[in-house]
Amino acid sequence: MACNKVEVNGEVGKGQEVCTLDGTVDYHGRPAIRERSGNWVAGILLLVNQGLATLAFFGVGVNLVLFLTRVMGQDNADAANNGLVSLSLSTYIFLLKPKGCGDEKTLCGSHSSFQSAFFYFSIYLVALGNGGYQPNIATFGADQFDEEDPNEGHSKISFFSYFYLALNLGSLFSNSFLGYFENEGMWAFGFWASTGSAALALVLFLCGTPRYRYFEPKGNPISRFSQVLVAAARKLKFEMMPSGEDLFEFEAKKYTKNGDRKLLHTQGLKFLDRAAVITSEEFNQIDKDTNDPWYLCTVTQVEEVKCILRLLPIWLCTILYSVVFTQMASLFVEQGAAMKTTVSSFNIPPASMSCFDILSVVAFIFIYRRILDPFVVLRKKNAKGITELQRMGIGLVIAILAMVAAGVVESFRLNYAKESCPDCEGSSSLSIFWQIPQYVLIGASEVFMYVGQLEFFNSQAPDGLKTFGSALCMTSISLGNYVSSLLVMIVMSFSARDDMPGWIPVNLNKGHLERFYFLLAALTTVDLMVYIVLARWYKYIKFEGKSGGGDNNGANELSELEV
Repeated sequence: MACNKVEVNGEVGKGQEVCTLDGTVDYHGRPAIRERSGNWVAGILLLVNQGLATLAFFGVGVNLVLFLTRVMGQDNADAANNGLVSLSLSTYIFLLKPKGCGDEKTLCGSHSSFQSAFFYFSIYLVALGNGGYQPNIATFGADQFDEEDPNEGHSKISFFSYFYLALNLGSLFSNSFLGYFENEGMWAFGFWASTGSAALALVLFLCGTPRYRYFEPKGNPISRFSQVLVAAARKLKFEMMPSGEDLFEFEAKKYTKNGDRKLLHTQGLKFLDRAAVITSEEFNQIDKDTNDPWYLCTVTQVEEVKCILRLLPIWLCTILYSVVFTQMASLFVEQGAAMKTTVSSFNIPPASMSCFDILSVVAFIFIYRRILDPFVVLRKKNAKGITELQRMGIGLVIAILAMVAAGVVESFRLNYAKESCPDCEGSSSLSIFWQIPQYVLIGASEVFMYVGQLEFFNSQAPDGLKTFGSALCMTSISLGNYVSSLLVMIVMSFSARDDMPGWIPVNLNKGHLERFYFLLAALTTVDLMVYIVLARWYKYIKFEGKSGGGDNNGANELSELEV
């Protein structure tokens, strides 16, 4: 059957099917038919896949700090710094000795260098697999919606909220069900459950192959980036027209030579514009389509590099937020373990408190999508509602409040603590439920920061570099872990002197964890100030002729962040 690119008056001729307008293709490389590919059928399948994959990953990560302390014998500061099948096998065969060790009462024995090395090899395989999966699944899911179609374009924006919701629902099961069994020492069971979840996710993903929409590869983005820098450097001595009239672009209505949407020329970073300046020699070769991209680049290619360079400062400001977020899986757990964790005869695993974070995410996604954003749209008569940059700024503000709340709770915990406690487990009479506010605040900040990040980096990355945008978001989380580790090391190096155990010792009752939380609050405040300046400076990407007029009605002017 033939495939129409355009519907006339909303109707399709007999025997005709409508293709997507964004250039996506099906599994066989043919233009994707809108009714038989993508949209929410594929989107929901990928959301379920994301939930299962998250369950697998968080099934390992949620209690990793306790595993490192109870099974591997590390102290609190070291534990805060650090392939599913191999992990399950290494845990079951090598590490859980004597049998049943690793709960709150029975510590495991020492391990050989080989056993420890195999364990860390397994952990890094998990990190490698998740690192390859997460940046691509978000972009791939968004690709299932044709943003050139008004209805599907709206669904694409909603997808990122539901994507993060699926991520949190997957972690809810791992934090509650798996977290309970792992806290009781059933580590092998928890890791095998994660393995099964990952296998099921793989099967479901493969089942949807015929339904997915795909963008064809556009070439090596590194070479395209490098070509602009080299071409600009080679033309340092050439004069440029102030209006940019002498800049080169392919003569096409809407798309570049490689099928991507054309980008409009923007002011700023003018050094890069030299890469698109046409010399007299190059002018004679343009009609022949033989120009060398290492000497002459298009305006669109130059603007792609500008987009990336403008994204990087915003991205750098998100790393410190990820440091705050990381505390939920490390120091929050250690803090909870040093509080009263029993209700009657039932013991509450400290890691399971992150369920309140997940419930907060679910609640605030609903509040934002159904209440807050529509209210802003109605009040400001702005179809976009709260911009992504504004939401990320709000996320930073809430993160500061979360760290202040955690510091206050720790101060009260110390007032009810027993300093003589040797292992610090349950050594304070203050209930672990006092941690709920800090978890709820972290969850609220995630909705504004991470969902906003996913939407922002995906929408602002040029065509062909969408996965780069998602990778920035995920890399921010990863670097947040490393920066957190570095910060813990620095804090311990200057706070642990002579007879002073430091801020984060083995026995938290002899330390000052609240000072570390307040330090993070102060650093995040400084980060917020820098972020506001950069957000005001940022210029949104401008596509030529995008349907809906979103790029021609002022929506992409200089952003204004109002927190």
